Amino acid sequence: MTKSALVVIDMINTYDHDDAELLLPSAAEAVPVIARLLKRARAAVEDVPVIYVNDNFGEWRSHHGEILQTALTGPHAGLVEPLLPDDDSLFVVKARHSIFYETPLSYLLTQLDVDRVVLCGQVTEQCVLYSALDAHIRHLRVAVPEDAVAHIHADLAAAALRMMERNMGAEIAPADVLEF
Repeated sequence: MTKSALVVIDMINTYDHDDAELLLPSAAEAVPVIARLLKRARAAVEDVPVIYVNDNFGEWRSHHGEILQTALTGPHAGLVEPLLPDDDSLFVVKARHSIFYETPLSYLLTQLDVDRVVLCGQVTEQCVLYSALDAHIRHLRVAVPEDAVAHIHADLAAAALRMMERNMGAEIAPADVLEF
């Protein structure tokens, strides 16, 4: 039996970084779709863990509260507010592109008996792609709702989605079609 987790990548964000201006329009389109995914996961009859995996922005803190507060006080708080973690959400801090690199995520997924990850967030052609590959090599099934990921470069994002589907066997589909 398959057990899925919804993984929200890097959406608790200040957008104060290189390429942010290129990312913002795509992020604004993805946020309402991710919000719907969060609502569906939280309402699911079967337990669907919601796991936020987020950059630490160079701030090594043991609690996600400061990362969240910084994003909520920034100029793009409107992109963060619809995606806030609830009391049941899990939060993993990462330092590099992949959600697995030097994080406890593999162990956490094993403890939750998860064998399929639904990856949403940003950036499609970077963190989402590298995370999908790392999930694949860990023998996890991967699904990516193509309308719930944000990109910097549309052409690279399209290529990344094709690579995930073709090379990793990822399920690529609109968010409303994907099942948990």
